Amino acid sequence: MDINQVKKEFTELLRSTGRDGVEDVLEGLEEMGFFTAPASANHHLNIEGGLLIHSVNTCKAALMVWEGMKALEPGLEKEVQRDSVIIASLLHDVCKSDIYIRSVKKRKNVLGQWEDCEGYKVSYKNFPMGHGEKSVILLLCNGLEMTDDEMLAIRWHMGAWGINMNSFEDQRSFDTAQKLYPLVSIVQVGDKLAASIMERSGEEMDEL
Repeated sequence: MDINQVKKEFTELLRSTGRDGVEDVLEGLEEMGFFTAPASANHHLNIEGGLLIHSVNTCKAALMVWEGMKALEPGLEKEVQRDSVIIASLLHDVCKSDIYIRSVKKRKNVLGQWEDCEGYKVSYKNFPMGHGEKSVILLLCNGLEMTDDEMLAIRWHMGAWGINMNSFEDQRSFDTAQKLYPLVSIVQVGDKLAASIMERSGEEMDEL
């Protein structure tokens, strides 16, 4: 996959919203290492530029979900704007920009022997603010104007996996956000479809 082409697609999608602060965000993403970071350390798209690819995949999936749901629920078009789908899905994982560090890991080859391979380890020392909430804060700090539903869709994009089940406040906040703002569910679904379907690798399938 041509990373430069994916970066161009990401940039065009974000700029298409015409949102105040987009250019500052693009500059901030460059400085944070967003465009070269992997999407994970050990799972989907754990390659240079993986985070960028995952973000564009999530946006494409979320837009498809939005289009499909409008056919079932015509009123959704008034509740959820296309620009909001783009903003929230493209930028949901900005929090990952600075947590991956290149490292050498051990893994078994096809002969079952351990060998060194390049990979990533995870460190939260730069800004240990959490996941979705970190993305929201970084975007606001970089000057992006966001609506309430966009901020909440990014905050809760992990769905139930992002909830502290020992926190009544977390549980109620998540549940309320989903009921108030359909965008929250749209971004969750887009994220899941991107990671579990669009980004499956042959190696992962062979390991099943």
